[in-house]
Amino acid sequence: MDDIENVVTAAIIRKDTKILIAQRNNDSYLEPNKWEFPGGKVEQNETYEECLIREIHEELDIQISIDSLFLVTKHVYVKEHRKIPILLVVYLTDWVDGMVQPIECQDARWIDVHDIRSYDFAEADMPVVMKLVDGAQ
Repeated sequence: MDDIENVVTAAIIRKDTKILIAQRNNDSYLEPNKWEFPGGKVEQNETYEECLIREIHEELDIQISIDSLFLVTKHVYVKEHRKIPILLVVYLTDWVDGMVQPIECQDARWIDVHDIRSYDFAEADMPVVMKLVDGAQ
């Protein structure tokens, strides 16, 4: 039997001509050291937008504003013979305030979208990467 789907939000955080990506900790349960778009699990009685604003503040100590929905995608991780289905809800957002602090990740970088393919992204984030790459051409 499959586990209950995990709903996760993620942000494409824009600042000037750059976007922010984060690197998972080396002890992360799923895909350690991979790059991702920051965000996290939606808690009970929390909207996707509330979750995203909370997670970005907790993980990176910055404030963002949400622009629009970018992509909704599904991915199933398999770990120790267990399926972990993820519903990833991705928003275009803008940096508002704060200096990025990698509190719950090992690194965070502002990158040019044209350089995104040089980073090793988590599997669930690949549809986001591909859509960004397609849009940047």
